[in-house]
Amino acid sequence: MNQVKTYILGGYQTDFVRNWSKENKHLMAMYQEAVDGMMKEVKIDPEEIDVAHVGNFAAELYCNQGHLGAFFTHINPAFRGLPTSRHEAACASGSIAILAASAEIEAGRYDVACVLGVEQMKTVGPKEGGDYLGTAAWYELEAEGVEFPFPKLFGKLGDEYDKRYGLKYEHLAEISNINYGNARLNPNAQTRTWFMNKQHACMQDDNNAAVGGIVRISDCSQVTDGAAVLLLASEKYATEWAKRNNKQLSDIPYIKGWGHHTSPLLLTDKFEESKNHEFILPHVRSTVTDAFKRAGMADAGSIDGIETHDCFTTSEYMAIDHFGLTKPGESWKAIEEGVIALDGKCPINASGGLIGAGHPVGATGTRQVLDCFRQVTGTAGDYQIQGARNMATLNIGGSGTTSVTFVVGVD
Repeated sequence: MNQVKTYILGGYQTDFVRNWSKENKHLMAMYQEAVDGMMKEVKIDPEEIDVAHVGNFAAELYCNQGHLGAFFTHINPAFRGLPTSRHEAACASGSIAILAASAEIEAGRYDVACVLGVEQMKTVGPKEGGDYLGTAAWYELEAEGVEFPFPKLFGKLGDEYDKRYGLKYEHLAEISNINYGNARLNPNAQTRTWFMNKQHACMQDDNNAAVGGIVRISDCSQVTDGAAVLLLASEKYATEWAKRNNKQLSDIPYIKGWGHHTSPLLLTDKFEESKNHEFILPHVRSTVTDAFKRAGMADAGSIDGIETHDCFTTSEYMAIDHFGLTKPGESWKAIEEGVIALDGKCPINASGGLIGAGHPVGATGTRQVLDCFRQVTGTAGDYQIQGARNMATLNIGGSGTTSVTFVVGVD
């Protein structure tokens, strides 16, 4: 049986450095810029889009706004009547929206799907925003009354690595150093003008205080306003689109494989479940291996680069061995050997990741896939991975609760 392919024709990302509240702009302004930018970039008319999906975590909290799919009808009169839906899975919301859209294309329901990931987070202060983010955990049991609950949860992930395998902070500091360094090459990255190196990350002072066990400020992703949008298409439409744009179908990236698993909400339950398992988060590992299997790949050896969910350096440390770049517990080897550096064997977060590029929660999954698209089409600019033809993502919601991986590539 031939694989039904979902092609990626292109997309658009807003500048993640922007504070849309300070610009006195509503969430709707992000929709408008992102979708209009995508249609201009992809050279498509609004009438050609069949369906739209929105990935968003918590607009009801940050913006006092729900019913997000309906905002598509305000972008362009041609979208009135367009079928739309919104998807929520904490930080994996954007990836879930992609999964839903690609499933509809594979089922033959639609030929062209617009997938928008969006989050406006700078509407509130850090304490209130941290409390909102706590709803991605089991709020009553893990977040209520806890200041900045997620740094503490991912600090516990570091503690678990240390207990099982040993963990040196210098390796987390190098992850931070790499991601900030890559972000300086990305014109849309939130921290592109910031300065950070390994020496600064290793310092623990008022400017880089511990916020959750081993996790310091330099280990944390950013609070970000932003949107990233993708245009997905069936093979039939992609063939027509390629012809009118003087392209070959074989040069258009498509989703080669995907994985999706859900673990218990409580981090303690995850650790208890994996106590006799070689991987600390086995459902994350299964997400990755499912994507490789569906892509017809044996392992990460066929991947040229990874965009992973570095909400904290500990989550990227976890991703290194869960992708199979090292044996379980030996992620430090890939860091010391330069495997994950931009010029390494398998660069991780060439974009800067969540730490460097930014983390507008509902948009992260779509942004990751958009950056993979850029890599395999050779359009990533200064952060291009040379010769990239196959890229992978890992997008996680909660403390490794919802996990989604995509393999994006060209033949």
